[in-house]
Amino acid sequence: MLFQRRSPPDWREKLRVAVWPRRSWSRSLKYLAKRVLRLTASPHAIAAGIAAGVFASFTPFMGMHFIISFIVAYVIAGNMIAAATGTFLGNPITFPFIWAATYSTGNFILKGETNGHRPEEALKGLTDISLWDEGLHGIVEIAASIWEPVLKPMSVGAIPLGIAAALIAYVITRWSAVAFQLSRRRMLAEKARKLKERAMAAAEGNQASST
Repeated sequence: MLFQRRSPPDWREKLRVAVWPRRSWSRSLKYLAKRVLRLTASPHAIAAGIAAGVFASFTPFMGMHFIISFIVAYVIAGNMIAAATGTFLGNPITFPFIWAATYSTGNFILKGETNGHRPEEALKGLTDISLWDEGLHGIVEIAASIWEPVLKPMSVGAIPLGIAAALIAYVITRWSAVAFQLSRRRMLAEKARKLKERAMAAAEGNQASST
């Protein structure tokens, strides 16, 4: 394949890129922002898509953020590409802060109701290799063991925090999309005006030379 690397990246390089992209986080975010603003969609669709992705990033269901963002975007008439882009809010740098915030908020809302389960003990089940070897049954058992003390408060806390972050993202993205599309229309109109002036000048020149 053209431009394909001679040697595929190993797990160390993949981990490094996941934590710190080759372009750096600032350049990568600027690139994503330009890609989103250039989407052929209404400002609401773009902003709603980003908001859906941001909300999904606050949920503790790793591996399902894309699916959750697509469902939310469909409900609120958001753009699917923008929704997928919005999930980039959840990354190795922000996840620890998001998880801590959603867990604390969920515990506050539930008033610490975990039915006597301690999160430290529940999370030890993740290192039980025998359960992972049992396949789907073991995965279900692990998920059930961490639901009450971990996933439940995080899920509850994700709702208010995710909605608040999504609203902020919607306002910022919609304003940016409106400004970008207005600037783009002005630029295209200016180019069209210049092309028309050149065409008229060329036509006048041809007419003068013929006479």
